[in-house]
Amino acid sequence: MNSETGTKKIKLTPTEIKVLTLIAQGHSSKSVAELLTVSKRTVDFHLANIYEKLKVKNRVQALRAASRNGLIPQDPLFN
Repeated sequence: MNSETGTKKIKLTPTEIKVLTLIAQGHSSKSVAELLTVSKRTVDFHLANIYEKLKVKNRVQALRAASRNGLIPQDPLFN
């Protein structure tokens, strides 16, 4: 908890950041799974964890929240 603002710092795992960055680049869950050599179910599991941590309900909200909090690159298309 940040004592100055009373907010808790959100932390995503390196894999969750990879998943979200690939989603930001326009990849589907299936495509992300293929790129990371995991199952689509694993990608969906990571997305569910991301949504819970960011307190959001969908990809668009997750991307906005992650960007606002500096959790993913500002311009993930060029990284």
